Amino acid sequence: MTPATTPTQITPLVLQMSPAIEVTDDQFFELCHLNRNLRIERTAKGELVIMPPTGSETGNRNFDLIVQLGIWARQDGTGIGFDSSTGFTLPNGAIKSSDAAWIQLKRWQNISPEQQVKFAPICPDFIVELHSKSDNLQPLKAKLQEYIDNGTSLGWLIDRKNCQVYIYRPQQEVECLDNPSTLNGEPILPDFVLNLSTIW
Repeated sequence: MTPATTPTQITPLVLQMSPAIEVTDDQFFELCHLNRNLRIERTAKGELVIMPPTGSETGNRNFDLIVQLGIWARQDGTGIGFDSSTGFTLPNGAIKSSDAAWIQLKRWQNISPEQQVKFAPICPDFIVELHSKSDNLQPLKAKLQEYIDNGTSLGWLIDRKNCQVYIYRPQQEVECLDNPSTLNGEPILPDFVLNLSTIW
């Protein structure tokens, strides 16, 4: 019998760019466009963070998450959803992407079509990060807090490895739920309930 193996923890590659190289927003967009097989983010300090593609199992769980959010968003009609390939330019200059995001329609319509085409200068109202068994949890916690600090109203960090969910809200302590079966998006996402049975 072959012994079970522990998933290798994946550590993103961080490239220090400044002050030697200053990558503009347009250059960063083109860089990401040329390397679509990678997930590339930019920190507020100008560092480039390069991550490999998501594993198949995590990708499947993320797909289910997006389907649930997408069905609700279409029925609700007050905002639009985004998948993990979407980058947003935060007020602090960082360009981040989350596993799923949602933005109020009136806020989205306040930015120009030209801005919408690229990494839109807007912080999502709601974001979700799915922690896979090979991810380092601490950077994801810092990422959720960065979103909150830049204007996100609700963030969920779903830790599949430990069956826990960390809930982030502005000016509140992070709430940790142990093995919840559902998550309620009120009041940011009215009537949205995420079923976690297919996520764990």
